[in-house]
Amino acid sequence: MKRNIFTIVFLLVAVLLVGCSQEQATGHSAHSSGHIEEFKGDIRETTESIDELPTFLEHYHTNIMDIYERVPHYQDLLEHIPCYCGCSDYVAHRHTYDCFVHEHFENGNVQWDDHGAKCGVCLEIAYYSMKFYDEGASPLEIRNIIDEMYKDGFPEPTNTPMPVS
Repeated sequence: MKRNIFTIVFLLVAVLLVGCSQEQATGHSAHSSGHIEEFKGDIRETTESIDELPTFLEHYHTNIMDIYERVPHYQDLLEHIPCYCGCSDYVAHRHTYDCFVHEHFENGNVQWDDHGAKCGVCLEIAYYSMKFYDEGASPLEIRNIIDEMYKDGFPEPTNTPMPVS
């Protein structure tokens, strides 16, 4: 119970204090396996696999690192969950998965995006989507819950296809 309260408080604080930011992050060093680049204020870093988290996470709370660690394992779900932070307008995201992972390469490398780490809305949507999925909700049920949670007071969602079931 204490963990659930902590998680909810953390996410609410993240939404209120962090929000979605287009500020440039600084002070990050590249992994030997990849490189870091900037795209419209977001940092993108390439690592050798989903098992190697980007170095830009070293400057964030462990709860954010935990979400990034889990996101690649929920790709099929999160590609059907829209984001409601406005990222479709300024960085062309298509769904919540794009807020965390920009691209998977044929050689296994992954290009991470720090957008999700800076955005309380993205973090909250990913966290609850994965949580509800782990509790047995279907992708369609989760999509409906997220759409209902963010229907008022948020930017237009990404143009994300509905899940089949």
